[in-house]
Amino acid sequence: MTPADPDDGTVDAMPDGALLRIRINRPRKMNGFTPRMFRELAEAYTQLETDPELRVGVVYPEGPNFTAGLDLPRFAEMMQRGEPVIPDGLIAPFDLREPRRSKPVVVATRGVTFTVGVELSLAADVALTATDVRMNQIEVKRGVMATGGPTVRLVERAGWGNAMRWLLTGEEWGAEEALRMNIVAEVASPEDVVDRAVDLARRIAAAAPLAVAATRRNAKLALEQGRDAAIAEFGRVNRVLSRTEDAAEGIAAFREKRDPAFRGR
Repeated sequence: MTPADPDDGTVDAMPDGALLRIRINRPRKMNGFTPRMFRELAEAYTQLETDPELRVGVVYPEGPNFTAGLDLPRFAEMMQRGEPVIPDGLIAPFDLREPRRSKPVVVATRGVTFTVGVELSLAADVALTATDVRMNQIEVKRGVMATGGPTVRLVERAGWGNAMRWLLTGEEWGAEEALRMNIVAEVASPEDVVDRAVDLARRIAAAAPLAVAATRRNAKLALEQGRDAAIAEFGRVNRVLSRTEDAAEGIAAFREKRDPAFRGR
């Protein structure tokens, strides 16, 4: 077996109670993604999805920069052959194909956050960024098109004119513009943004997991298939949820004036 090149970088998946910390770890190269890192990122998302003890993922960088994007020379031949970066059967972090995840992901970005970093933020359930962030989708300056979702999601979030302003120029934008375009929900200091994301993830994990998954699924249904499809599911979903142990626990905790202890059943 050929040993892994230490310059390939890693994506480290570290369980922390109900959270899965997912750390992008190639700081000497500004966390530029290699094929190995993409595969390990998908493996981490798959671990989150399949481990019943895990409820929320938190993606964040090692070092001051989230990612400089793809290490393009390492991907060039794969792109030309049309070879998938993420093997079939793994959860794709961009959430654009099956199998798709059901558990929430929080992303915390800071510093240089190019291409993949923007796409992961758009694919997250909640994204936070730092005041020093530098975002862009530079693909048009490299002769390719962004395929991680911004041609769809940035248009949905920010509107056509706002999205085209950045997608067609490949220019950079900062934290204020990221917040204005609904790419992120909050802005924090570079020192605090990861802690803030972890705190938010812990609060999501404290909610009833079945209800969290149902809420996320219904919102996705509305976004992808329209409001009528989502509304049609209201009654059926709540009938199912109302019969769960978590629903009984929620009522008991309310009556007893205590915090609920949900078990996802």
